[in-house]
Amino acid sequence: MSGHSKWHTIKHKKGKIDAQRGRIFTRIIKEITVSARIGGGVPENNPRLRVALNAAKAANMPSKNMENAIKKGTGELPGVVYEDMTYEGYGPGGVALYIEAVTDNRNRTVGEIRHLLGKYGGNLGESGSVAWMFERKGLISVPVANYSEDSLLDIALECGAEDMAKEDEFFEIYTGFDDFSLVRQAIEERNITIESAEVTMVPQNTIHLEGKEAEQLMKLMELLDDHDDVQNVYANFDIDDSEMQRILAD
Repeated sequence: MSGHSKWHTIKHKKGKIDAQRGRIFTRIIKEITVSARIGGGVPENNPRLRVALNAAKAANMPSKNMENAIKKGTGELPGVVYEDMTYEGYGPGGVALYIEAVTDNRNRTVGEIRHLLGKYGGNLGESGSVAWMFERKGLISVPVANYSEDSLLDIALECGAEDMAKEDEFFEIYTGFDDFSLVRQAIEERNITIESAEVTMVPQNTIHLEGKEAEQLMKLMELLDDHDDVQNVYANFDIDDSEMQRILAD
């Protein structure tokens, strides 16, 4: 799980900046809209919408914004028609990339993503070329400062979690995809402070990178993550902590 964990930790730090720019609101609104269009506007009957609304609440999004996004998805309000797109390919060192996007212009988005991959030593692959390397999981992040690792692990397992890892400032609790909402609810009922909770893609194995390839991948991941249409980007990489610190310091 280390490839995902490292990038997730970086996104935590970047997320505070993104929130100031309003970027995180834009992404969540797109996700709410698409979720409501596909699965309906009732959260109790739409797990994907529930996750999106929880993310919106965690980002302190006004309830009116959430309501309007749902209504645009269900057609009660006019708005841009977004659609889900998934792109698969490879980055520097043969690292597998799984990219989830929400777009109103699929030709524009695929062209821009293909350009970014080519610029940083990667290429776009066929559908299904790398999806098999990842497994969909729930991920719940809890601040390290508040709990001991042993006690939190015991609680997480009692609540139905599969695994837990420590990444810098957070304990990352992994759940089965189908169990995500129930585990999150159980942890909240124990009065555990949750920093974030999301559905993610975890690589089954990782490729170790260093030097130029590691630098190229980090730059590519940042640019993909900053793309307006990209919701999530996953990669099966592993970089030593010392190497990661060097790259982030440059």
